[in-house]
Amino acid sequence: MAGNGAAPTICPTLRYKDARAAIAFLHDAFGFTEVAVHESGDGTVQHAELAYGNGLVMLGSAQSGSAFARAAGDLGPVSVYVVVADADAHHARAVAAGAEIVLPLTDQDYGSRDYTARDPEGNLWSFGTYAPRIPARG
Repeated sequence: MAGNGAAPTICPTLRYKDARAAIAFLHDAFGFTEVAVHESGDGTVQHAELAYGNGLVMLGSAQSGSAFARAAGDLGPVSVYVVVADADAHHARAVAAGAEIVLPLTDQDYGSRDYTARDPEGNLWSFGTYAPRIPARG
């Protein structure tokens, strides 16, 4: 899914022990596209941006000495929800890429069709057809 050029206003940010492997996994299994990857001289991913639809996730290598790492501590896995147009096709791609499916593809009573997968570092990624809407302000 390609973005529309608009700037997202919320960007989940994740830290990975192996950010390069995470970028490859998120692309291969879930269809994210690289927007930017900034590395230090030793190949450490300082900052990366990956897009899906009009959303964006930022990620980088977990670095114990950085100010952000000291502030964050050991946060553990996170969970991110991503709206997809075709949950069945998305699920098939994830399975073909070897993603660990932790909640199977299911029709929910509120109208969504979704599933949840775990990335190689333990983060949960849910993909579904439910698309929340922000009410118009007036």
